[in-house]
Amino acid sequence: QAQLVESGGGLVQPGGSLRLSCAASGSSFSLYGLDWYRQAPGMERELVARISIGGTPLNYADSVKGRFTISRDNAKNTVYLQMNSLKPEDTAVYYCNAAGTTKFPWGQGTQVTVSS
Repeated sequence: QAQLVESGGGLVQPGGSLRLSCAASGSSFSLYGLDWYRQAPGMERELVARISIGGTPLNYADSVKGRFTISRDNAKNTVYLQMNSLKPEDTAVYYCNAAGTTKFPWGQGTQVTVSS
């Protein structure tokens, strides 16, 4: 199974940008559609964005449409999330995983904090 390692989070001011990465090792990552999720304190994990095996973005949560962009590089076994115009409500731990019901073991996530 793939081991997932998310990175790229940090503290950013409202209106700023971050690019998250999720690298996978040990499995056929490129054979799966991929998701980015996030979980804010006290909240359930929510789906943020989904991308197809071939690299076509499939859907975004309404709250991030027009601000976030998902992409992938199958040669590097990596999926990305470009986040622009960040808002305080985007503060959460961000995770990647396979789309659908078959999931890899969850990684540790990467913390994104949007605050002035």
